[in-house]
Amino acid sequence: MVLKLTGSFLVTCSCGALGMWKAAQWKEHLKMLEQLKKMVIMLRGEILYTHAPLGEAFGHVGRKSDGILGELFLAVEDRISQRQGEPFYVIWKEETEKRKKDMLLSERELEELTAFGEHLGYLDLEMQEHTVALYMEQLDMSIGFYREHEREQSRLYTSLGIMGGLFLSIMMC
Repeated sequence: MVLKLTGSFLVTCSCGALGMWKAAQWKEHLKMLEQLKKMVIMLRGEILYTHAPLGEAFGHVGRKSDGILGELFLAVEDRISQRQGEPFYVIWKEETEKRKKDMLLSERELEELTAFGEHLGYLDLEMQEHTVALYMEQLDMSIGFYREHEREQSRLYTSLGIMGGLFLSIMMC
């Protein structure tokens, strides 16, 4: 009897922890989107106001940021500085592909991020500004969605984890 109660308790706690982990992932996703927006704003400043070339602009922003996104920007700067004649879009796509499993972004958001690099690399200053503005709108929509649903999703994941654990405990006994 003690063994069954201990097992039920552990299953319920484990499932509850899984739900809390899932809720924490939702929050981390939101943080990553907000960090990406901040980095794009800094990139826009580097391009428009300092008139820095793309390689330098990505390097400055990457050094001011941390995490996987900072690494992405620094890797892009490094590849551009090697001057191997690759188009910017190819560099951007390859570097985002390398890191996509470490980024907490949805498939749609990863596609938007890749498309951002496609349209950024070969345009004049005015078109780069419009490309950045368009991507900022897409980020704002994603951030708005995650902020709007953050509280309810956190509760949902946590509750489902605990209730799933209780259900499994009942089924085991």
